[in-house]
Formats: sequence, C-alpha cells, structure tokens
Amino acid sequence: MKSIKKALLIGTVALSISTIALAQESSYTYGTVWEAHGIRVLPGQFENYMDHLAGSWKDVYEFAKKEGHVVDYHVLATNHAREGEPDLILVVEYKDYIKTAEYEAFQKKIDEMLSTNERQADKEFGDRESMRKTLSSSQYHELNLK
Repeated sequence: MKSIKKALLIGTVALSISTIALAQESSYTYGTVWEAHGIRVLPGQFENYMDHLAGSWKDVYEFAKKEGHVVDYHVLATNHAREGEPDLILVVEYKDYIKTAEYEAFQKKIDEMLSTNERQADKEFGDRESMRKTLSSSQYHELNLK
C-alpha cells in the first residue's frame, strides 16, 4: 500500500512540476539581431555618400550574406528629417551574435576582399566624416512571438 501511495505522490509531483514548467514557458523565442545606424549626411555630400554605400559598404554586406553572417541589409531614407534627426537609417539584420574569434576571421576575409587592412579601413572610416555624421547606433534582438 505504501508503494502505491508513494507512486501516486511521485506521479502527482511530476505532473505538477511539468504543469509549472509549461506555464513558465515563454511566449516568444529569440530571432535575428538587428543593428541600426542613424546618419546625417552633410550638405552637398548626399550623392558622394550614396556612392560609398552602393560601393564598398554594399560589397561588405553582400559578402557577409554569402558567408552566412548577415540575413539582409537596408538603406532607409527619412522623409522630412528635422534638425537633429538622421537623413538615412542603415539597417543590418544579422543571423546571430558573432563570437570574437569568428569576427576576427571574418574581418580578415573582408580586408582581403577590399585589399585593405585595419589601419587603412579606420582611416577611411574617419575620412567619411567629411560626408556624414553618425547620430546614433543601436542593436536590437528580435523576439518572435509564438
């Protein structure tokens, strides 16, 4: 008789634990990682900056898509940007966060593709300050609702 009571007790406890676990299960799962950069293009530099985006910027993200790191990327124009607001939003959707070692290996591939190195790339980044000013950078983790 004790073993039956014990089995029933264990079964009841197991059932209540699984019910609690189901009740605690989240109503979402993590999705892709999004990065957004708000850009103010300086007067007279819009076409020059768009040339940059259509050139090496696009090449990097197309390569990143082929390598499986990036899902997609977008250049969004702000309609009627007011003072202090960006003219463009550059949005990149990443498959997931990337580990440091993976990033370093990927960066080497980018440098080879662009025939550059980190010092030269850093200088070119600074040179673009004559065309634009980065107003904001944000990163978001998509939550997929179940």
